[in-house]
Amino acid sequence: MQFKYKTRGTCSREITIEINEDRTIGDVSFLGGCNGNLKGISALVKGKSIDEVIATLKGIDCNFRGTSCPDQLATALEEIKAKL
Repeated sequence: MQFKYKTRGTCSREITIEINEDRTIGDVSFLGGCNGNLKGISALVKGKSIDEVIATLKGIDCNFRGTSCPDQLATALEEIKAKL
């Protein structure tokens, strides 16, 4: 299943997330933001469970914004998890 999430408070504007049938991350892509870093995050979370990614990324802050692209990914996954 594919989900789109509009980010808040970050340089990236949107995250597209594919969830596999076994509730693992299939693919993640960010629109905007720091291209290399976000490709790295996407590669690192691929194949991991939703819960593992949330636990790892939730609460990461970027420049005292109160959020970050990884934190926004965790927030998106929490919303997706509630829908599954």
